[in-house]
Amino acid sequence: MADFFPEEELLAAIDLGSNSFHLAIARLDHGEVRKVASMSEKVQLAAGLDADKMLSLEAQQRGLDCLSRFVGRLGSVMPQRMRIVATNALREAANAQEFIDKAQKILPKSIEIIAGREEARLIYLGVSHTTAAGGRRLVVDIGGGSTEFIIGQDFDPLQTESLQMGCVAFTRKFFADGQISEQAFEQAKNAARKEVTVIAAMYRETGWDTVIGSSGTIKAARQLLMQQGLADEQGHITYPALLKLREQILKWKHADEIDFEGLKEDRKAVLPAGLAILMGLFEVLGIERMGYSDGALREGVMYDLLGRFRHEDVRDRSVQAMMARYYADPRQADRVALTARALFEQVADALQLDEEDGDLLRRAAYLHEIGLAISHGSYHRHGAYLLEHSDVPGFSKVDQLRLSFLVGLHRRKLREDSLDLVRHAGGASLVTLCLLLRLAVLFHHSRYDQVVPSFVLSIHSNKSWQLAVDQSGAEWPMLHADLQTEVTQFGHWGIELDVVQLVPAELEA
Repeated sequence: MADFFPEEELLAAIDLGSNSFHLAIARLDHGEVRKVASMSEKVQLAAGLDADKMLSLEAQQRGLDCLSRFVGRLGSVMPQRMRIVATNALREAANAQEFIDKAQKILPKSIEIIAGREEARLIYLGVSHTTAAGGRRLVVDIGGGSTEFIIGQDFDPLQTESLQMGCVAFTRKFFADGQISEQAFEQAKNAARKEVTVIAAMYRETGWDTVIGSSGTIKAARQLLMQQGLADEQGHITYPALLKLREQILKWKHADEIDFEGLKEDRKAVLPAGLAILMGLFEVLGIERMGYSDGALREGVMYDLLGRFRHEDVRDRSVQAMMARYYADPRQADRVALTARALFEQVADALQLDEEDGDLLRRAAYLHEIGLAISHGSYHRHGAYLLEHSDVPGFSKVDQLRLSFLVGLHRRKLREDSLDLVRHAGGASLVTLCLLLRLAVLFHHSRYDQVVPSFVLSIHSNKSWQLAVDQSGAEWPMLHADLQTEVTQFGHWGIELDVVQLVPAELEA
């Protein structure tokens, strides 16, 4: 991928939140992301989740209608310059794929469902790039379905957590039908306190110098406090000010009656629950004052995307961290990665693979042995499990699943029933990457730094591959045996692999 990003080009981020969907379009201005357009709509996706975590058709349609309007603004942004991320509501929805399949018919780029801690990391990235405050920061973001807590310094998050409490979810649970009461408010606040207590000791031990809030709930609370002169002289939220705001809200018996100047109608319904969560976390964490940042998830997504064009990709740091954590052999990983890249370059055009596919293959090559830290037996399966279920900064849940398939299928038998699973996760390209990684690993069974036999991989058709190999080396008999076994495995997935002797003229070509 290029290591520059032309300043005249646009980039975009869409955040499919549990309460609101947001679109931001920006231009790079002297290294900083400057927004040139934005849209936001209250979709309240989380309000469409029933007791069985099924997303209603009505909620899905609200989301699809919103995305259709967003797409009208994306015509000037190239697909490779945009990211679309989904958060808690689609993490929780049992039928999330149903909505995603419908949305992909509208959108020019795939939706990435991100884990809670990855959401927290991106929120911190957005806040840290749009806030001047130095020192160690505690960042809090109350969303529709979850609340993220991050302690960080400069641009680096130190602690990231995502708790299952949000203004939409708590509204449904404690303020059903819009009814407001002191009892309901205390129940909501106590529920928030209970959630925050789980992380309180760890966060206090890490410590912070300043506290910053982001996104809709905290923005609305701050605006109301400033409007009434209740914020402090720096415009910070304080606990005494929140107490006074609570007293005012409790004067009304129904959300429809809430009458603050400038408060949007769709914010009224979730304000009591959002305020209860905010007060609960103030109490448990002992927060004295909280500032506000306009930076949030979508800004973080754009800065993260920008980093990928500058060779500052957090995904590569995550790969290196996992290798170190699970004591993967870096020399063997390098060997396999180099051979995997050579194989990839020989067939990329014929099989319509792009650089994102190449990056995925490279990262899988570096991670293919992390399961050895658990045991040698079935280590490929252990590695697959670790990749699917770990928090891996920079990766969406879909990306982690694809890496999991690559690592889990890089050795041993290829079952016919696994082919459909791989296709569903990543299409024909993921199937190809699985096969390329298997071949790359076979070339390095000896684990020596010897020269790999020369080879040429060519594609006769999607179902017919030919691998020509220099058979003169001392390692050829062992490699030949492995490749003959692999011919059978390829056949289980409907690919005819023909292993032949490399003719010198082929190498020169």
